Amino acid sequence: MFIKESSILLLICCVFIAYCEASDRHDVRKFPEGFLFGAATAAYQIEGGFNEDGKSESIWDRLSHQVPSVVQDGSTGDIADDSYHLYKRDVEMMRELGLDFYRFSLSWTRILPTSFPDKINAAGVEYYNNLIDEMLKYNIFPLVTLYHWDLPQKLMDMGGWTNPHIVDWYADYARVAFETFGNKVKHWITINEPKEICYLGYATGLLAPRIKGSGYADYMCSKNVLMAHAKAYHIYDEEFRPKQNGSIFISISAEWNEPESEIHAEAADDKAQFDWGQYAHPIFSKTGGYPEEMTQIISRKSAEQGFYRSRLPEFSPEEVEYVKGTSDFFCLNHYSTQVVYRNESAVGYYDTPSHDDDVGVRIYQKEEWRIGKSQVTMYVPWGFYKLLKTIREKYNNPPIFITENGFATHGGLEDNDRVTYYRGYLNSVLDAIEDGSDIRGYTTWSLMDNFEWVRGYT
Repeated sequence: MFIKESSILLLICCVFIAYCEASDRHDVRKFPEGFLFGAATAAYQIEGGFNEDGKSESIWDRLSHQVPSVVQDGSTGDIADDSYHLYKRDVEMMRELGLDFYRFSLSWTRILPTSFPDKINAAGVEYYNNLIDEMLKYNIFPLVTLYHWDLPQKLMDMGGWTNPHIVDWYADYARVAFETFGNKVKHWITINEPKEICYLGYATGLLAPRIKGSGYADYMCSKNVLMAHAKAYHIYDEEFRPKQNGSIFISISAEWNEPESEIHAEAADDKAQFDWGQYAHPIFSKTGGYPEEMTQIISRKSAEQGFYRSRLPEFSPEEVEYVKGTSDFFCLNHYSTQVVYRNESAVGYYDTPSHDDDVGVRIYQKEEWRIGKSQVTMYVPWGFYKLLKTIREKYNNPPIFITENGFATHGGLEDNDRVTYYRGYLNSVLDAIEDGSDIRGYTTWSLMDNFEWVRGYT
């Protein structure tokens, strides 16, 4: 995730895991029997060993080495937390925290240094097998993410996520992972946060590969990511699930979009459809495909701007059916809430054409939501509750697994702000469960401090 997290106080979160005290009363609240708790990381953010034992270059290796100014402190993930060498200490921390599971990602370039299955790197496979075995020894199960933003640079040179061939390239990589680790790994996440991959990587250019193609490249990326996910799902479902008996998901990030007033309800809904509905609707809705509001807006604006066709590459009827239903759970990453409004100030405010102009709204966060010194994460637990309720009502109450949630601060041994954050957000989870949401687990970001993308180690 794109957030700076001080992990020394993760233990405080875990104090509230089994028994979470409500913020406005003194009774003890219990999570349902079998509810699972874990922590998450990502390969580039923690592993280090960026060029060891046959690993090849990823887009983050290239970016951090060639354009160090992109990262606030000029740092890289070359060493990071050195988990490539210190994985046993990582597992020891998991044991100290009493985690049920650990969510981590595989490095595509560590397993397939050519990007393709013609060469499988034995050293990379050994590293992940050692990590998984160490976890299983202590009854901590792996929740493995296949892709968490570190695309092989070789594939980026061929267009990356805007090239439709990446659907097959990614599917081949996924098959190797299922074949190699599937006897030990029973829970897979295909892709982490497609919105961030496409919007921040191919629209705004904030993250690697820093393509500024808003309104074009991000929509191309969106369809290819969804098709790649779906192909990996079908490969697992048809070839591996019968013998490995596992499950497979996609992890979608979503903030709550609160309308500034009732008259801005449509604006808030449009923002949600473009941000996370773009990825949830094709998979979890009964109809499949992109949200109707989104397709109509982009089609209309494309025509007004003189394009012969919509800038959004839509799905064929066969593709709609292929993508629909391809996630066993709704895996949700959530951090905060924003206020949404639409008025004349949004007209001409954004570049045209662009994703933001297509949405046509303005957003802000209220200063009263800030706690402590965090410059990133606002404290709005009721927004989390509203989001969980919306998912329940919109998509027929799918089983939900919270795959990221956490609070960004500089930390320290006295960390009351994070205690407040976790108490509030865990209570919102309990409120949603009591109202009927089928929530199965909760993952805190992160297990440890790490390289936080363009924020580095600041």
